Amino acid sequence: MRPPGSGGVPASAALPLLDKGPPCRRRGALHLPARRSERDPCHYSDKLLAVPYRVDLRDVSDDAFYRLVDLGAIDAEVAQDGRIAALMPDSVTADQVANALGVAHISVSPAVGRDDESVWVLSRRPIHIGRLRIVPAYMNAEPGDLRLIDAHAFGSGLHPTTALCLEAIEDAVTIAPRSSMLDVGIGSGVLAFAALILGVPRVLGIDIDGEALRVAAENARINTLDSRLELAHGGPEAITGTWPFVVANVLTAPLIELAPVLVRRVGHHGQLVLSGIRSAMEHDVVHAYRHIGMEPVRVTERAGWIAIVLRSSW
Repeated sequence: MRPPGSGGVPASAALPLLDKGPPCRRRGALHLPARRSERDPCHYSDKLLAVPYRVDLRDVSDDAFYRLVDLGAIDAEVAQDGRIAALMPDSVTADQVANALGVAHISVSPAVGRDDESVWVLSRRPIHIGRLRIVPAYMNAEPGDLRLIDAHAFGSGLHPTTALCLEAIEDAVTIAPRSSMLDVGIGSGVLAFAALILGVPRVLGIDIDGEALRVAAENARINTLDSRLELAHGGPEAITGTWPFVVANVLTAPLIELAPVLVRRVGHHGQLVLSGIRSAMEHDVVHAYRHIGMEPVRVTERAGWIAIVLRSSW
């Protein structure tokens, strides 16, 4: 949130984000035809799929921002001319907002989600995750910043699964240098670029979504990382070879179904990071990969999502 008079935006921990469930279209690689069941992480009730809405206000009292916060605003910003925009949860009606602010009318419009509508925020802004600072491409950047264009490809840095993967990448390269990395389902390229910025010499990113590959290529260009990033169309079955470090932030069902081919991309004593997994599905994923020779190293959790780090036993 950006209160009145605030000049900047704090680190990502201060961003009020609504996680409404897994982004079922995100990171095109490994997106398989849906086979929904009670255990499918993309099977939700209407209640869980509730969508917030946006309100725009002008000529309101000085304490309007804080009244919106008290009502449960997911995000709110105050413009230079005093206008206020806010994202309100669907549990709060527009009439309740108007009554709380003492106004007769408010402007209501649909909210626009980020990362395939799994995260709700009014506008992109700089965020910090570990040593990495991610900024919108149109903003001024500092040396070492990662700039991302505003596009539909998953991976803005806002979703908990992205943050978990970024932290896992930083941990891995801090412990030991990695000669290369495979990013399965590259999306915006945020994970690949983080690895390159943190010292991994080269990364191969794969995706079955041509638009994601286009976005990743553009992001690589504006960050001058295109000479160290290779892009390929397809899933892990479409390539050959092994990598010492593999990252796959997709969805639980594809991660389990494609475990055998994904593991074949992991090299001798290699490390595999998996995310896009709800906490309740940890056992299923670990079992699928332990069964074919991967040893769990650790599990990290944030906002009901987990990342699993595994090591090859060969």
